[in-house]
Amino acid sequence: MVIMNPPLFSLTLPLLIILLFSHSTISLAQSPAAAPTAPATPTTAITPAPVPSSPPTDIIRILKKAGGFTTLIRLLQATQVSNQINSQLLTTNGGLTLFAPNDNAFSSLKPGFLNSLNDQQKNELIQFHLLPTFVSVSNFDTLSNPVRTQAGENPDRLALNITSSGGNQVNMTTGIVNVTLGGTVYTDHQLAVYQVDKVLLPRDFFVAKPPAPAPAPEKSKGSKKKSADSTETPADDAESAAISVKQQHVTWAAALLVAAFSW
Repeated sequence: MVIMNPPLFSLTLPLLIILLFSHSTISLAQSPAAAPTAPATPTTAITPAPVPSSPPTDIIRILKKAGGFTTLIRLLQATQVSNQINSQLLTTNGGLTLFAPNDNAFSSLKPGFLNSLNDQQKNELIQFHLLPTFVSVSNFDTLSNPVRTQAGENPDRLALNITSSGGNQVNMTTGIVNVTLGGTVYTDHQLAVYQVDKVLLPRDFFVAKPPAPAPAPEKSKGSKKKSADSTETPADDAESAAISVKQQHVTWAAALLVAAFSW
């Protein structure tokens, strides 16, 4: 009996089916790898930038920005009153008011007037333009005359009188010059700067000061010595007078005797 080998196709078909089945089973069993998770980014609080504080008030900067106050700026710096104003605004609560004459106001002064003032008088002149409190335009009519300035307390020589009709017009007088308040140069409810059409001239510059009392005259050395050495009393004076009379009588008697003998 002859045994014949089965056809190749009949042997490989079942093998192919098994291989396909195994491959599909393995593919289904393997799941795709999960995508890596990105690490969480830590959140940080954002701190807002600090708000810059407003710069301190600088009177020179204010006047330069306004323009037309070159002479006033020079006087404020020469007398150091500009530093005084800035310091007062930082250390006091009442504020300040400055009457600011522009360059035209200074040019109307008598030629050489500013140069004739000494350092003390220049300081007094600038202080006379300063009120030690903040005054708004609408409150000038509430002030009592004479208005006190930073120049001093003498009401006769440093008097400043202000009249106002509710802020519509403000007029000032020093006894030497009449001044009209112009526009507002600057105000921040602590410092008020008002332009004026003339320089405020105090009477102190034009009224003669009373002369200093003259020193008591010294007694001469001779008088002092005589007064010190003198020990005479009224009785001594009377005795000296009597002796003098007796001497005169003796002189007369001698004269009569001489006349008698000559006869």
